[in-house]
Amino acid sequence: MQNPVLFRDTRMSKPFLSPRNDAIFKMLFGDGRDIDILTDFLKAVLDLPAEDYSEVSVVDPHLSRARLEDKLGILDVKVKTRTGKIIDIEIQVSDHPQMRERVVFYQAKMITGQIGEGDSYEKIKRVISIIITDYVFIPENSSYHNRYTLRDQKTGSEFTHLLEINTLELPKLPQTEEGDGLWEWLKFLDARNKEDLNMLTTKNPMVQKAVAKLAVLSEDERTRLLAESREKLQRDIFARERAAEEKGIEKGREEGREEGREEGRTEERLAFARKLLEDSRTVDEIMKYTGLSRAEIQSLLH
Repeated sequence: MQNPVLFRDTRMSKPFLSPRNDAIFKMLFGDGRDIDILTDFLKAVLDLPAEDYSEVSVVDPHLSRARLEDKLGILDVKVKTRTGKIIDIEIQVSDHPQMRERVVFYQAKMITGQIGEGDSYEKIKRVISIIITDYVFIPENSSYHNRYTLRDQKTGSEFTHLLEINTLELPKLPQTEEGDGLWEWLKFLDARNKEDLNMLTTKNPMVQKAVAKLAVLSEDERTRLLAESREKLQRDIFARERAAEEKGIEKGREEGREEGREEGRTEERLAFARKLLEDSRTVDEIMKYTGLSRAEIQSLLH
């Protein structure tokens, strides 16, 4: 797993913490205090009516200990807009198995969580997922921003507006500016050194505010310990998953070798049975000498 990097600034006594650390990401965008930073980011990613952005609230702004120690290592930012749309934002630094299935599962939970038994389906509001990855998540194309909805493949007609998935892939981000706010936000998240951050402070004022907030967070010792704890947890999870994967591969190899050995032993017994048949031995005798079944021996007679 690639570890989020740290940035040094001559004005800072401590290195910048990476905004790709999921705990730091939540503090930047999901603490419920700097809604203007979150709103500007959402405007750069999504194509929603202006009224949605007039009232944006974070559903769960707190970092609970239970979530920090979640075995899945997931810290998301859940948002509601003025019209009730639900937006879930998460950042991933390493590739997880069945990631697409997991995204669909969480979207389903956001839908079903809106209604209870006997409620009308009319209560369901649109759910939107924003998945930011520090690895190539969608290898089918070179676009760093993909937007998925339910549409007919032939006509393009929309089945429903209730589901939307946005993927943002940092490795696909071009080096040159594309003239939109999304490029600047993703450059902030993808910054690898002090120069990258200094360049961004001369661009979008909300990105500049996010950089300043990151600097403040980076000076706080408790925040640094929290970020390091999250990185260690993710490394440990990745190591366990890799060890389990390698163990499974080795087990498969051993099972394959054993299967091959058993096939070899069976072929030897069949060859011996053919020789006994040539010597006019009875089926019962051959079963006794070879351990083959009656059906296996009789198959040699055809």
